[in-house]
Amino acid sequence: MAAPKRKIITLECTECGERNYSTEKNTANDADRIEIIKFCPRCNKRTKHKETK
Repeated sequence: MAAPKRKIITLECTECGERNYSTEKNTANDADRIEIIKFCPRCNKRTKHKETK
């Protein structure tokens, strides 16, 4: 049986370090860590969120 191509990841705010979001990504297309601009409720503004381990 083939390994699953989608993986659940956690996104962490680059400014305050809070882990706000979880999503999934296709590891076949995106092998590197992703960065997305999302709203951080702790900072109360839109910031970059990076994928954590």
